[in-house]
Amino acid sequence: MNTDFKVIITDDAVMDLRRYIDYLIKVKQNPQAALSVMDDYDDTVTALSAVAGSLKPCESPNMKARNLRRINFRRHNYFMLYQLEGQNAYVTNIFHVLEDADNKLW
Repeated sequence: MNTDFKVIITDDAVMDLRRYIDYLIKVKQNPQAALSVMDDYDDTVTALSAVAGSLKPCESPNMKARNLRRINFRRHNYFMLYQLEGQNAYVTNIFHVLEDADNKLW
């Protein structure tokens, strides 16, 4: 059985990531932190390609209804929400752990 998933980043997820990176660069004036988050993002995408099918659906009723799953960044307080369709993992959003992702989706 093939366990490799193709990770597809949606436009919404790209905009989410861009918002965090812009904040780190422009507001916090910390380009090194932005690079570190980008590296962690890349590592998370790579990990997702290997484990997407093994992660459980989110427990929130709203997220469960959308068949969303979650993968945390390894070194930073961000996570990706994604949906599985066959061997494709569609990353729909990226959030910081302090955000109320459940309510922001609606």
